[in-house]
Parts: sequence; structure tokens; C-alpha cells
Amino acid sequence: MGKGMKAGKRKAPAAGGFGKGGGGGQAAQMKQIRAMQEEMAKIQEELEEQEVETTAGGGAVAVRVNGKKELVSIAIDPEVMDKDDPEMLQDLILVAVNEGLRQIDELSQSGMEKLTGGLGLPPGLL
Repeated sequence: MGKGMKAGKRKAPAAGGFGKGGGGGQAAQMKQIRAMQEEMAKIQEELEEQEVETTAGGGAVAVRVNGKKELVSIAIDPEVMDKDDPEMLQDLILVAVNEGLRQIDELSQSGMEKLTGGLGLPPGLL
């Protein structure tokens, strides 16, 4: 053994294996992540309870879509039920349903933006 070296036990690293300070920063981060996940679940539940109503053809077709992206109801004005032009009615239904789904997506995105604030996360991450 060289000069000034002592035989014996080495000092063990602090708890958590991260040297000084331990893993306290990680514990705080995990707590923050859990809180964010709980808030996200709450926002998702609230969104699933919401409904939007959209129309097409000046109100000839009205649909309701919920936050689960389920079509809840369709109302069709009997005057647009032309047996010689079923494609027009089909188009009106498609327009109304797609608009309802688009609005639900906007509500969902808005809710997630409130949660993530200015984190700058890439779209679709959450």
C-alpha cells in the first residue's frame, strides 16, 4: 500500500445510488407525473360526458356525437328524404357526423393543452 492510503471499508454512496442528495429530485418528478396522469384521466372523463350537435344542409340533418366519439343521435328532416336522390342524404349525414367528430377532437386537444400548459410536447404524445 502506498503512502497515505489506509486499508478498510469504503464509504457507501448516499441512498438511491446518486451520490449527494439521493433521488429526491426523481421522487418529486414522479409525484408530478402521477398528478398529471390523474388530471389527464379527469379531463378524459369530463370529455367523454360532453356532447356536440352539428347540422348539415341548413339543419336538414342534425347529429349528436359524444366525447367517446360515438354517434348518439341522428335527426333527419323528412323533406330531404328523396327516394330518387339518396346520395344527397348520405352526403349530408357524412358532413354532419364528420363535423361532430372534428369538434370533439378540438375539445380533446383543448383539454390536453390546458393540462400540459407550456411543456412544448409534440402533438399526439399524450
